[in-house]
Amino acid sequence: MTRLVYDRVAMLNRFRQFWTKVIAPIANLLLKLGVSADAVTLVGTIGVCAGALIFFPRGQIWLGAVVITCFVFSDLIDGYMARTSGTSSKWGSYLDSTLDRLGDGAIFGGLVLFYAGSAGDTPWMAAVTLWALVMGATTSYARAKAESLGLQASGGLAERSDRLVAVLVVGFFSDVLNLPILLEIVLCLLAVASTITVVQRTLSVRKQVLADPGNAGLGTPPANS
Repeated sequence: MTRLVYDRVAMLNRFRQFWTKVIAPIANLLLKLGVSADAVTLVGTIGVCAGALIFFPRGQIWLGAVVITCFVFSDLIDGYMARTSGTSSKWGSYLDSTLDRLGDGAIFGGLVLFYAGSAGDTPWMAAVTLWALVMGATTSYARAKAESLGLQASGGLAERSDRLVAVLVVGFFSDVLNLPILLEIVLCLLAVASTITVVQRTLSVRKQVLADPGNAGLGTPPANS
């Protein structure tokens, strides 16, 4: 499992390095025009949400996947812009992570509407997709909550990048090739994998807490849990 995680991280790093070189001219042009990284983050999220909620419910999965993929690259562009301009900040990180969750919700939500509407002959897939959405959100929350407690809860079977690549790539080809079962299989696998990831992260946090009982308690109770 450790080797698998290492290989995946290395692959994602190479992917980022390649596309960073590609988007660098665009990012530099935007900086010269006075566009902020936060603005790119916001526009990217609006594009992702629009692509998912306009095209997916209509059954235009391939078109939605193309539109979403174009705007997903804003994630690389805004990060490059922030680093290059020296404007990286806690606010930017918070905004980026929060809007990422909104984009994820729109992608899987659009597919839920698709299966509940125009593909009404498979209502069970709406439930599976909704479960994948809930578990995906819980995966992200589990990590954020653990880190707020000074613990680690990264890794697992299905991280955000895995979920997005799987849905967009397979969704595109399943529509183009008229093989809807491909997307159905992937969504079922993601629902299972995301659930396993939540369990993995939960067990990891519990293991860390049990290994250091002296720091297992909370100081001042938080305002909300």
